[in-house]
Amino acid sequence: MSSEDEYPVSCPLPTGPDLSKLTVVELAPAERLPDYKAAMSLANAEAEKRLGENMLLSWYDRDRDFESPQHASECHLDSAVPGYVDYGVYHGATLKVDVEQGRFVFFYLPVEMPE
Repeated sequence: MSSEDEYPVSCPLPTGPDLSKLTVVELAPAERLPDYKAAMSLANAEAEKRLGENMLLSWYDRDRDFESPQHASECHLDSAVPGYVDYGVYHGATLKVDVEQGRFVFFYLPVEMPE
């Protein structure tokens, strides 16, 4: 008897969110940014260039271990997916800006004004 017969898989393992609809931009400034505000300014400029008018949905600051929406990761304590990622993806983000290899991460949604 094989181990598959002994332990049949009854449900699939949980997977992370589908990031296939996101454009991911990695920014690596020549000099290390001084803080979150500098990173946000850089990321906002990138989002404006790529999306035009946009809305920042969620973000993470690794230096301070701080995220927005605040406490989003509390529901994800046993998950490999941080709450700010889950929130951004499931609220329609189309752009992820990663500054300095995950030091600061921002998720954006384009804002389309009705004509």
